[in-house]
Amino acid sequence: MTPFTYSRASDSAAAVREAAQAGARYLGGGTNLVDLMREGVERPSALVDVTGLDRGITERADGGLRIGAATTNTALAADRRVRSRYPMLTRAIVAGASAQIRNMATVGGNLLQRTRCLYFYDDAARCNKRTPGAGCDALDGFNRVHAILGASPACVATHPSDMCVALAALDATVHLEGADGARTLPFEALHRLPGDTPDRETELRPGELITAVELPPLPMARHSTYRKVRDRSSYAFALVSVAAALEVGDGTIRDVRLALGGVAHKPWRAHVAEGILRGGQPSEEVFRRASEAELSSARPLRDNGFKIELAKRTIVAVLSQLTAQPTGGWA
Repeated sequence: MTPFTYSRASDSAAAVREAAQAGARYLGGGTNLVDLMREGVERPSALVDVTGLDRGITERADGGLRIGAATTNTALAADRRVRSRYPMLTRAIVAGASAQIRNMATVGGNLLQRTRCLYFYDDAARCNKRTPGAGCDALDGFNRVHAILGASPACVATHPSDMCVALAALDATVHLEGADGARTLPFEALHRLPGDTPDRETELRPGELITAVELPPLPMARHSTYRKVRDRSSYAFALVSVAAALEVGDGTIRDVRLALGGVAHKPWRAHVAEGILRGGQPSEEVFRRASEAELSSARPLRDNGFKIELAKRTIVAVLSQLTAQPTGGWA
C-alpha cells in the first residue's frame, strides 16, 4: 500500500481545504476505498476523514428528508420515517450488504463506490477506468455481469450500488461543497455514462465533497419496493435490480417512478417505461410493453444477453406486486 497521511476534518469547509492537496481522497466508512487501496487500484497520498461530519436525518419544512452524507447505511435503513415514507430505500440498503458493512458504510461513500468489474480490480488486465487509454479486456472476456444499457467501446462496467438505484427513482438531490462554494445536483445527473472517459464516473469537481442527500416529499413513494436478482441470496451484487413506486387511481396509473440497477454504468432511470405506464391501465400486458420499450436499446455482450429478458420480467413482477398491494405505507 502506498504511504499516505491522515487527517480528520472538523467541518465541511476544513475538509474541502485539506482535500485540495494533490492525491487527497475523502474517507467515509472505507468499505470500498480501503479495499481498493489494498489492491493497489487506489493510491491516495492523503486521506481526509469526514465521518465526523453531518450524520443526521432531519425533516424538511415540505415533508421531505435531509440525510447527512456521513449517516451510516444502518441508520438510514432503520429510520422510521424512511421505512414508512420511502420503503424502497430501506429495502435497497438491506439488500446491498451485510449488517457489518452497513454499520460502517456511509451515504456519501455509497454514492461514490466504484465498479466491481473483475478487470478493474486486476492490475494485469487492460482497463480504461483504471488506466485511461489502456483498453477494456471485459469486451471480449468474461462479461456475464456487465452492462447492457448505456455502455461504450471504452467500458462496459456496471455501477454496484443498490441504494443509488432507489435514490434515482426517488428524484433525490445531492448537496455538494467545494472550493467554489456549495451547489446541488439532481441525483440522476450525479453519475456519468462511460463514453470515451470511463475514469470520470461522476460530475463532481476536483475536491468537491458530498455533504447531504435530500428526498422530496413524494406521497406515492409510500407504495414502493425494491427487488434484487443475484446469483446467490447472500450479499452478491445485482445482475438486475428494480426500484419502483406506483400510484393507481380509478383503474389508471396516475404516476410511477422506475429505476434499474446492474444494467448500466450508472443507476438507470427508466423514463421510457414510465412514459408508457402513466395513464395506462395496471395490467401485465401494459407492464410488459413498458419493459420491452425500455430495454429496446439494450446491447448485450457475448455472456450477458440473458439480462435483457431478466430485466423485463423483473420489471413486470415488481409492478404486478405493487398493484396487488393495498395503497399505503408498508416496509
